[in-house]
Amino acid sequence: MKKQRERKWALSTTQIIVLGFLTAIIIGGLLLSLPVSSADGQSVPLIDAMFTSTTSVCVTGLVVANTYEQWSRFGQAVILMLIQCGGLGIVTFTTSFMLILGRKVTLRDRLLMQDAYNLNTLTGLVKFTKKVIFGTLIVESIGAVLYMFTFIPEFGWKEGIWISVFNSVSAFCNAGIDIIGPNSLAPYVTNVSVNLITMALIILGGIGFIVWWDILHMAGKVKKKEVPSRAFFNRLSLHTKIVLTTTLCLIGIGTLLIFILEYNNPETIGGLAFGDKIMASAFESVTARTAGFLTFSQKAMRDSSALVCMILMFIGGSPVGTAGGVKTSTFALVIIAAMSAVKGSEHGTAFRRRLHNRTMRKALAVILISFLVAMSATIMLSTFCGGALTDVMFETFSAIGTAGLTRDYTAAMNSAGKIIIMICMYLGRVGPISMAIIFGFKKNKYGLAEYPSADITVG
Repeated sequence: MKKQRERKWALSTTQIIVLGFLTAIIIGGLLLSLPVSSADGQSVPLIDAMFTSTTSVCVTGLVVANTYEQWSRFGQAVILMLIQCGGLGIVTFTTSFMLILGRKVTLRDRLLMQDAYNLNTLTGLVKFTKKVIFGTLIVESIGAVLYMFTFIPEFGWKEGIWISVFNSVSAFCNAGIDIIGPNSLAPYVTNVSVNLITMALIILGGIGFIVWWDILHMAGKVKKKEVPSRAFFNRLSLHTKIVLTTTLCLIGIGTLLIFILEYNNPETIGGLAFGDKIMASAFESVTARTAGFLTFSQKAMRDSSALVCMILMFIGGSPVGTAGGVKTSTFALVIIAAMSAVKGSEHGTAFRRRLHNRTMRKALAVILISFLVAMSATIMLSTFCGGALTDVMFETFSAIGTAGLTRDYTAAMNSAGKIIIMICMYLGRVGPISMAIIFGFKKNKYGLAEYPSADITVG
């Protein structure tokens, strides 16, 4: 009986991961509510501390107060730790401590890692985790060093190094939180170095660790002449091909649309030189897909440009990375499914490979549930806080996609609005499917039994 009760109350791996994020948010919120975390030595309201903790763990970037002036160095360090924890994922973060302490990784731990990385095998998970941690530290360190060439001359050694480290971690984890000033990276809109470093970190963190190692593995084979260089792309996994193709298309299309729509807008890129306009448009296209940094005012954008950014924020980055959103591969699968339906094909195909209908259905479910959550949140936020519909939708899509961009709406929200956005950020980070699992939705109890088929008219 005792063993049966233990099994009854045992949590699934997905439930542990989802609750792990919630635990990190609560602990972070309590730490940020301490007087030592505030720049003026006064405790901030608990709701604001929890909001900041949520946006940090969920690597979103929406903030109710400027990070550089609201929080002390201790508070900023807590935020940085929460960003790193949320970007890598709770399981990866805790596993790294287990490996450092020399603790044995059990089968239960491996199952957690498998679920966290959304992989189909238990083989090589510890090695994969070590690669993720090692690779993250290398990329963030390189990013920090490169930032120092700009920030140390401007802010001095001590402050310049701290800003560089903070920005590098925040950019790689796609958090978009900075400690430079009230206007994010707007003062550096024409600074080629800061723009390129930030975009590179965002993209590297957003494409996913699986893509990293697939590219590096194939590059090693090309170097050893085991694979001809012209066959490099063809030998990559289907997942990598779809992620890279979709990412490049989204960046390119986003850049083009923002460049065209904002070209003559004097409040955004209208007053910049032609080359700077292209760079600012590219930065906006990259950052909108879950990073949250900005180089020009989001409020000043035209509604058409804001809609483009909402779509990019909703799609987000790629699986098994630091980005949020419904993910590039999910979006690509839905496009493939639509094209297959138009062609009258029974199966979706990509790069001469047939895709499982099970995977296509999951992609459709993620898109639909996320969109319904975003629309529901928009209605509730508009009801409780009011404001222009474009600003409200921009805020909710930013939260669901863990993007962190805002049209100056976040700071004006009341407590109800903050709670709504906190829930959106949390759902955006853990994913709608994970939330369905944690609430106990189970498979058909009749197993292989099927109902008689029927058909309805569509379109």
